[in-house]
Amino acid sequence: MPPEWGSHRPADPPITIFPVPPDISVVVPLRDEEPNVVALHTELSAVMERLGRTYELIFVEDGSRDATFARLAEVHARDPHHVRVIRFSANFGQTAAFAAGFAHAAGRLIVTSDGDLQNDPADIPRMIALAGEHDIVCGWRKDRQDAYLTRHLPSVAANWLISLVTGIRLHDNGCSLKVFQARVVKPLRLLPGMHRYLPAIAARIGPRVVEVVVNHRPRRFGRSKYGLSRTFGVLRDIVRLRRRIRQAADPGTPPVRIYDVAATLELAPAAVK
Repeated sequence: MPPEWGSHRPADPPITIFPVPPDISVVVPLRDEEPNVVALHTELSAVMERLGRTYELIFVEDGSRDATFARLAEVHARDPHHVRVIRFSANFGQTAAFAAGFAHAAGRLIVTSDGDLQNDPADIPRMIALAGEHDIVCGWRKDRQDAYLTRHLPSVAANWLISLVTGIRLHDNGCSLKVFQARVVKPLRLLPGMHRYLPAIAARIGPRVVEVVVNHRPRRFGRSKYGLSRTFGVLRDIVRLRRRIRQAADPGTPPVRIYDVAATLELAPAAVK
């Protein structure tokens, strides 16, 4: 079961020795995405190799009930110099997965994406280019390829509310495809459910935010883990949202533990000398 929020410090990331830190860290949460793992790794690797910059792929396995971790172990075995896997002891949620990825990331830029292949890795180079002049680059799934009543409509309502309260005007806060300067997300004190507000929180440290239209693909395998509940979650948060955002970006806020790491797969120090 997840720990009591606020009762423990965050889990310490494992020590990984890089001969030279990668330029870019790609953080991807996955839960019950067994059929997508191999194709996801293949697509991300092809895009990052063409980019011609050093990179790491950090896959966060968030309490899956299928063989997601087994597939991740396979891609790590094939590509140990790029793939790092963090396995949670239970399902802690998307915010926790991003927080763990940020804590473990070694790159100057951190790319976030989803694990269901609906985000298109081909958009990443264009977004990274914009990160040269911006602290946060947010994807906008303008032409969404999912159910209107259960996914698209709740998202429109949630984005309107978030923009109204935070003052950060974005069409698509919920799009996982984003690029952050590492310095704006690594210090954040996140609580469960706060991944929806990452641009607004990070903008308190790095205020240069831009939004770009990205490709959104139909889901090929599995099913969505989100729906109408996201709008209700935003409604619950609205009253205290400004205060929570200030606290998350305040270095004086005590860190809390929102995840527990059961295992990690990464390159042994001896292999990178």
